[in-house]
Formats: sequence, C-alpha cells, structure tokens
Amino acid sequence: MRSGYRKKKMEMATPPPQSSFNDSNNSHKNNQNGIVQSLLTDLYQVTMAYAYWKSEKRHEIAVFDLFFRKNPFKGEFTLFAGLEECLKYLQNFRFSDSDINYLRTILPPSVEEEFYNYLGSLDASEVSLYAVPEGTVVFPRVPLVTVEGPLPVVQLMETTLLNLINYASLVATNAARFRMAAGKKQLLEFGLRRAQGPDGALSASRYCYIGGFDGTSNVLAGKMFDIPVRGTHAHAFVTSYVGLQDLKNRILQSLQMLTPLDGGSPVDFVSACIDLREEVCKTLDVLHEETKQSELTAFIAYATAFPKGFLALVDTYDVLRSGIPNFCTVALALHRLGYKAIGIRLDSGDLAYLSKAVRQYFRKIADRFEVPSMANFTIVASNDINEDTLHSLNQQGHEIDSFGIGTHLVTCQRQPALGCVFKLVEVNKQARIKLSQDMDKVTLPGKKNIYRLYSHEGHALIDLMQRPHEQPPDNERRVLCRHPFEESKRAYVSPGSVQLLQKLYWTKGEIQEYLPSLKEIRERAIQSLATLREDHKRALNPTPYKVAVSADLYQFLHDMWLDNAPIGELS
Repeated sequence: MRSGYRKKKMEMATPPPQSSFNDSNNSHKNNQNGIVQSLLTDLYQVTMAYAYWKSEKRHEIAVFDLFFRKNPFKGEFTLFAGLEECLKYLQNFRFSDSDINYLRTILPPSVEEEFYNYLGSLDASEVSLYAVPEGTVVFPRVPLVTVEGPLPVVQLMETTLLNLINYASLVATNAARFRMAAGKKQLLEFGLRRAQGPDGALSASRYCYIGGFDGTSNVLAGKMFDIPVRGTHAHAFVTSYVGLQDLKNRILQSLQMLTPLDGGSPVDFVSACIDLREEVCKTLDVLHEETKQSELTAFIAYATAFPKGFLALVDTYDVLRSGIPNFCTVALALHRLGYKAIGIRLDSGDLAYLSKAVRQYFRKIADRFEVPSMANFTIVASNDINEDTLHSLNQQGHEIDSFGIGTHLVTCQRQPALGCVFKLVEVNKQARIKLSQDMDKVTLPGKKNIYRLYSHEGHALIDLMQRPHEQPPDNERRVLCRHPFEESKRAYVSPGSVQLLQKLYWTKGEIQEYLPSLKEIRERAIQSLATLREDHKRALNPTPYKVAVSADLYQFLHDMWLDNAPIGELS
C-alpha cells in the first residue's frame, strides 16, 4: 500500500466537527465541508427511499450513471472535478439521531418507526463508486461516476453527488477556457466578493486552480488548499490619503551597503520620492502639478509597508497623467535604496491601449534613469474581464502580463449550470432504460466499461463504451465504433493506445485509489487537455469530439428500446 494513499485515507477518515463550517482551523485540519452531509438532499430522495423500503426493495442492487448531455460554454470539452469531495461524502454518509428526529417532523405520521431505524443503520459500506480520475477531460454521455449499491442507499446519494460535481466541473472548465485564451500570461482568481456565498467562493478558488489559474485573492482558500495567494490594494487605500502630512512614518531602511558588514542606513523615503518627482514627470512629458499628491502619498505609504512587494493600482484618478508618474517616482526611489518594485494594476479603461502606453512610459523611465529592469515591470489588468475580452485583447495586441478575473469566472455567467444527471441503468444485473421523444434524454442501459482510444501520435480520437463481457479494445486490432442513435454514423478505429477511463475508487467502506494533491490534479488537467487536438479546443466552432458505443452495446440499446417503447395504433 502506498504511503501517500495511507496518509490521505487517514486524514479523510475523521468525521467533520459540527462547527467546521464556521471554524476555519477545524476545516483546515480535516479539509471537510461541514454542510456536506446526508440531509443535503432533496426531499423526494427520502420519500423514494421510504417507498423502496416499504415495497421491500431495500436489498436490490442498483447501478446509476452520473453524466452530462452537452459541453458547457459552446465548447467541446469539459474538465471533471469534485471527485475527492464525493469520496469524503461517502466516508461520512450516515443519518444522526437529530437528522432522523427532523425527518419525523416532515414525513407523514404514517411512516413506520422501522423505517427510521433503517435510516439510522445506513452507511456507504455496501456502495461501490467507479469514476474517471479528477482533472481528466470528459465528454457528453460518458459516465463520470458510476455508483453501485443498495437501491435506497444510492438513491439517497443522488442530489449530493450531483451538487458536488456539477459546479466543480463547470468552473474548472471555465477556468481552463480562460487559461487557453490567456496563453502563458499569469491568471489570478479574484472572485470571492462576487461568488454565490462563502462555500461557492471556496469551491471556485479550488477548482479554478485545477483549471489552470495561478493564484487566488481568497486567503482562506490559500490556507485550506495551499493555493498561492495574491493581492495589492484597492482604490479606497488611495483615496484615504489627502497629502504628505498623512505620512507619520517617513523612514525606510536602505539595502545599499557601504561595506559587507554594513546593514544599510535609514533614509527619509518621502524626501527621496519628492526629489525624483520633477525629473520623472519631465521624462514622461507630464506637469508634476497634474499628478495627484494624495495618490503619491498613498503609494509612498504602501511602498514603505511593502518595499519588496510594491505593486500599485494606478487608475484612481488618471492612469497616464498621475498614476504612472507617481508609481515610477516611488519605484525609482525604492530602486535607489536597493529594492525592486513589481508593477502596476489597471482596473478600468481601454486595457489594450493603456497597457501599451504604460509599457512605453516604463521604457522611457528605464532609458532615462539607466535601470533596464524597469522596462519590464509587471502590468496586471482586471476590470470585469471575460473570455471574449481575452480574445479581443489578443487580436488588438497588448502589454498585459497578468489578469485578475472574478465575476465572469466564478459565476460562470455564460452558462450557470453544467446539467449533470444521475440515471438508473441496472437493477439486480438487469438493465434499465429511460425513453424520451427527446433523443438526448434516452439513457444507455446497463453497466459499462469506458475506454479512450488514442492515435499513434497521442491524440485522443474517440471514447468508446462497451458492455462488461466484451473484449477490451487494444492496439493490435481495429474496433468498430458506432454512434448510439444514428445508424449510418460508424467507423473502424485502429488505436495507437487505449486507456480504461474509470477506476474503482470506493468499495467496502474504504478508498481504493491514491488521491492526488490539488497541484497533481492541476497537472493532470494540463496533460489531459494536451491530448486533445487544437480544433476540439478552439473558441469558435470547435470540432465535436466523438463518443461511441460498441456494436454489441448498440444492438443491446436498440433492442431494449424496441422492447420498452409502446406500440401505437392507427384507426
């Protein structure tokens, strides 16, 4: 048994304390969300469980598939996320005495006491969960999770599992799309204040990191999930200062040493900045009277507090006539004391134009004062950025190094839900099918094995679902792949390699697979997306990825369809 698996298993086995949702220290220790519990479900799951129990179906073994029908954001891929939270839920699945007492108040008085005793005895020890590894790119109709166990028990889990996977996969996919649009630029998640409540904000920070973001502004998420935390200051910090008289601390320790044993001397940093202001403004063709002294004061105060991490928000008054001259003044003063400023943030205006103009100003300062590194100051942009904004900036050309993205990222404004469903496909080894006049809502019956077939170049070609008794595909023979519903759509595939997608993650009350860290899941997402051809990932009119069934499953599906569809009568 691998040590990483053992450690993870032991960490996850501790049930959450009742106060864990409000106690950040407790939440950090067991990494378990206290509101994810057995009662986090829809009432009809409980009423169905009672009806199953009353009709003596409690021992029937059911298989449910969790999948979605359409990729989000008009794209052709989705990132699977939320699996670890599902496994924690299974570990802690049980109804407490207080849960059962509450259910007594909302269910009809005719419900027998024996049913409540039955609920009190339930756990997930008879449940098995198969899943695609978290961070894997997935596609419509392919079961992300397959759950097998006693019918009432698995039915009770439906809503919670859907809740844990729907948003996680949606926001991870959204983050991945932002990452592809931004290229190699730094991406920071700034969505805490706009997210749907504290739990939504924490989930967003976690799954945006999986999707490719480099950091978050959310301090609690940084503590809980070990995500890099980033941030500067707000406009309020700038407007809170009136003038230089607000600066009670004028001294900054110089890092410039006269001798190896000299630790540097204290310097009047305010005077150092004032001495540079006139020359900086002249270099940038700005009258120093145009610059806001209150803004300069704020920048000096912030630089005094963070001389090694000075990054200023420069659009409180006027970016080019005040913000940049004041920033460059303070940055030069820091440089002369041995410190290195980081850069600036733009939060309004024409980001493409301003970023290019700011870069030109930085180059002028770098040339005039012979400090080449100043030409490469970091330019961060925020300002309600969405995926289309990034594509537009790329077309226009820009000088932005880093993007802070909040509202459109964490709320998934382009599509607020993924639409995962949880469908019964087998009871007591007998397949079940749901029919509909809407073809997309017809289910694929029975338990299935799912394979991903790759080309000889390593690109994902097609996902293939088979019945369990079929011989797995391999790279020694070609395999017939069929569209589930369109008879004429079929093709032979000779794969270069084959991957079995689902693994057994939970059975007999224990986790069966090593659970990777968030960074490892993030790396898996990067690698999984890299296996897709570029035309599957492009923003405009992407090529649909093919999902197929074997010839055997195709025939089985259509035979069941005919057997279960009512026969009409004309008169």
